Amino acid sequence: MRLWHQDLIPRLPRQQLLGQHREICALRGKGWGKPHSTINYIFKYPMENLVVYHHAVMQEMKRRGYKVDKDWYRTGWRGKQLGWQDGLDDTYVMMMLGYSPIYPEHNDDYMQECLNNLKQKGVDIDVAWIRCT
Repeated sequence: MRLWHQDLIPRLPRQQLLGQHREICALRGKGWGKPHSTINYIFKYPMENLVVYHHAVMQEMKRRGYKVDKDWYRTGWRGKQLGWQDGLDDTYVMMMLGYSPIYPEHNDDYMQECLNNLKQKGVDIDVAWIRCT
C-alpha cells in the first residue's frame, strides 16, 4: 500500500491509478488508523487530507473517462460498510482542493522513491515535467 507522490497522479498508468483509488477507499473505510509502514505518515493529519488527495485521484480518473461512485466525493463517506461519518470538515476539504503538497512528506526524496518503485514495476515516467516542492 502506498500513496503515490501527488505530482505523479496525472502520469500514473491505468493499473496504478485505479489501484490508488481502491487503496484510498479502503483507507477511508476500515483501514483508517491501521498501521502500514509506507503510509503511516498520513495518520498525522486529519482524514480530510486523504479526502483531498482522493479528489485529485478521482479528478484524474474522471478526466480519463472512468466512472467513480459519487458518494466518494462526499467528505464524510467512509464506504458501504461504515456509511456516513459526521464531523468531517467540508470547508477544509474545499479550501485544500488543488493545494500542493497535500502531504509535506511528498517531497523530492519521496518522488524519487515512487519513481524507483514504479520502475521496478516496469513503469518509466519522464521526470522532465515534474514540479517538486
